[in-house]
Amino acid sequence: MDNQRQTTNRGAGSSALVIVESPAKARTIAKYLGKGYRVEASIGHVRDLPQGAKQVPAKYKGEPWSNLGVNVADRFTPIYIVPPGKNKQIKLLKDELQKADALYLATDEDREGEAISWHLHELLKPKVPVHRLVFHEITKEAITDALEHTREIDQGLVRAQETRRILDRLYGYDMSQLLWRKVGSGTSAGRVQSVAVRLIVQRERERIAFVKATYWDIDAVFQTAGNESLAATLTKYNDKKVPTGKDFDSDTGKPTKGDLLLLSETETVELAERLRKSTFAVSSVEVKPFSERPRAPFTTSTLQQEANRKLGFGAKRTMGAAQKLYENGYITYMRTDSTTLSKEAISAARSLVRSVYGENYLHPEVRVYKGKVKNAQEAHEAIRPAGTSFQTPESLRGQLDSDQFRLYDLIWKRTVACQMADAKKQRISVVIEGGGATFTATGTSILFEGFLRAYVEGSDNPEAELADKERILPNVAENESLTPTSMDPKSHTTQPPARYTEASLTRTLEEKGIGRPSTFASIIGTITDERRNYISKKGNALVPSWRAFSVTRLMEEHFGTLVDYQFTADMEDFLDSISRNEGGAEEYLRRFYFGDDGPASAAIEKLEADHNVALKPRLEKKLEEIDPRVTAKFLIGVPAEGEHREEVFVRVGKYGPFLEQGERKAPIPEGLAPDELDLAKAIELLDAGQVEEEPLGNDPKTGKPIYVKIGRFGPYIQLGAPDDDEKKNQSLLKGMTVEDLTLEMACKLLELPRTLGNFPDNDLPIQAFDGRYGPYVKCDKETRSLPDGVSPLEVTLDEAIKLLREPKRRGRATPKEPLRVFEEKSPVTEGEVKVLDGRYGPYVTDGETNASLPKGTDPKDFTFESALDLLAERAAKGGTKKKKKKAAKKKATKKKSTKKKAAKKKATKKKGVKKKA
Repeated sequence: MDNQRQTTNRGAGSSALVIVESPAKARTIAKYLGKGYRVEASIGHVRDLPQGAKQVPAKYKGEPWSNLGVNVADRFTPIYIVPPGKNKQIKLLKDELQKADALYLATDEDREGEAISWHLHELLKPKVPVHRLVFHEITKEAITDALEHTREIDQGLVRAQETRRILDRLYGYDMSQLLWRKVGSGTSAGRVQSVAVRLIVQRERERIAFVKATYWDIDAVFQTAGNESLAATLTKYNDKKVPTGKDFDSDTGKPTKGDLLLLSETETVELAERLRKSTFAVSSVEVKPFSERPRAPFTTSTLQQEANRKLGFGAKRTMGAAQKLYENGYITYMRTDSTTLSKEAISAARSLVRSVYGENYLHPEVRVYKGKVKNAQEAHEAIRPAGTSFQTPESLRGQLDSDQFRLYDLIWKRTVACQMADAKKQRISVVIEGGGATFTATGTSILFEGFLRAYVEGSDNPEAELADKERILPNVAENESLTPTSMDPKSHTTQPPARYTEASLTRTLEEKGIGRPSTFASIIGTITDERRNYISKKGNALVPSWRAFSVTRLMEEHFGTLVDYQFTADMEDFLDSISRNEGGAEEYLRRFYFGDDGPASAAIEKLEADHNVALKPRLEKKLEEIDPRVTAKFLIGVPAEGEHREEVFVRVGKYGPFLEQGERKAPIPEGLAPDELDLAKAIELLDAGQVEEEPLGNDPKTGKPIYVKIGRFGPYIQLGAPDDDEKKNQSLLKGMTVEDLTLEMACKLLELPRTLGNFPDNDLPIQAFDGRYGPYVKCDKETRSLPDGVSPLEVTLDEAIKLLREPKRRGRATPKEPLRVFEEKSPVTEGEVKVLDGRYGPYVTDGETNASLPKGTDPKDFTFESALDLLAERAAKGGTKKKKKKAAKKKATKKKSTKKKAAKKKATKKKGVKKKA
């Protein structure tokens, strides 16, 4: 670590300002720069398009295009503003620049980083020499080399980023406006997000259309001459092949071939009985050796996929941990399409293989991995441990939090494994015949582990996984007699295609050329945002909502080009060509937004004709054409029997999806996936929904009817007829079912909140409630949750009094002990830095600023450096809207009070003068 404290000094009296994106990156770089350098952070982007009408500068508010923040009438000129909360940081940067004799822009080397550097240059208007500082890892050697090889800002990368930003605004803003009007509030569209949602919806459609098939086979166990057991599966009988799942049509459930052995359960049991009495022998033993090569080092996409499979991390969580590792100098830049390694990195990896695993495990030649991506905006090396000698994961255990440590361990192992020897394996197939039946046993054994000693894809424990990857068969010879010891009939049912996970969606997007590695995490974050109600998660699976179905159908039927996979991929390629100075941004934007049949440049001519989208005129036309009653209606089926024979539909309404059959309607329960809603389930829900037509009985007190209703969030009871303006609703208590509900119980539920009596301490009434977070009692402003097993219908006054007199155990009234207190003090406030347990999860505070911990972060593993980074970023963004509003209100009240006092003083003085006169 001593060499990391070396510095690069400038001349005496000189001063340079170095600007990076984050405080963490600033601190790490500062370690390698000597006297004469001041490192500050921009805290992300310093300029952007307006995020709403309020942010549009006054001089543009009257323009017809002002809502876009892009002057579409003048060469698609973007209107940039400084985002709220950034002025304080920009002032700091300007003040520091006044003291400097040089400016180094050291933002990330990709498209976004280049754009930030350009915006900083435009905003700060430096009068000193400006240098673009580029590096893909934060080490002493890399920073020194970057200082010796500075360059100018790459205008091609800047134009590419700007064009994407403008295109996303034109597409997203105008399409989202249409969706709000035709589908509902909260809906949105995006160049990549809409295609990603379509992929997930399409997979759900395949699952809905899927028809299951059932087939039977037999699992047998044979005893060898050496008294070992050999398991095998029936593959043929009387020369007819036993089917597998691949032999059935997914749309019909019928076999795709005519010569298959399709047995019923009875037939399979009978066959197993006959075969138990048969004589068997080995007809062939086939051994096939093969080799397995290690995978390439990580790109952004493969890191996200593997972290999801192996560690259970979502894309956002992976990139958050990777960002910290990069900024603190532990790994190379984490947004890259490249699989190549530098000569120094290859040397470091091969040295580690020799020292940790031995010479036998080193591949005899240097392995070189070549990527297929030609994007100029991406980094030029794979994700790997930083430096010319890689620090082992164990040496960093106390310096990294849990997520960072596990991700670094993954990157370290993958990088080292890529230079290791191939794994040598053999596949063994044993064919057993007898009684007209053919059984097959297959096994795999590892002859030489090679790279598998270090890294097994999808496994967190290579040693344990190696054992799972082997299936050792007993030694048998051809013509050897075998004795059947068991014949077990087995039923199999074909399965629909698996839903996408974050890992498989990322892989599919990459394979289709949709989006770019740096955007995958934000795309997934957008489509799974609860406010949009497009995609939810069941475990790791991504499940589309009926709203997603509705939006996707509307886009496919009226804006098919915009959600076409190839069109989106071609658009990505063209936008990349802008960064290589090959494509014309303005011409493409004009054709996309307005449409233009005039002569095209060579770059535009390479694209399909449908890139002449003419979005604006198409939107104006479609606004009148689109009927939401059609795009938001999905046929489930037609009952073949029963009282109601009308078609059953799902409709997506303003307040959520519901079922419709003629005059009958019923809400669809929250959490029921579209592929789980078949015709039988729909009829069940519709029948249950009609229970409300007949009352459970009448309330003895009011005489009003009591109905059982089925709502979006489950069953509830209603006092009063549907047209009663004073009707009252009450949810069932946790654990209650409609079947258990009696009139007596319904009347008790309608008494909630129950008044139990007065509290002796203040003579105020105590009431029992069934709240959102469970049952509780309340007196005045004091509340106490009821213990498990105590119902609000049965709690007594004495029990409630006892609870209210106990200290409050949760909520803001009772301060909680800190989850962690750091020994070091805050360099900003000089106060304690501690992690507290808040209402919405753990957060860190220095007494003035609060910042939530990233999701999934264990406070015990959270480092002091990570705490300072979070606090600095939160402070730079300014307070929350609530705090700002409160501060503004306080300021306004103070100003108003001052004015009143001044006016009063003036009036008194004037009155006194008159009196004197």
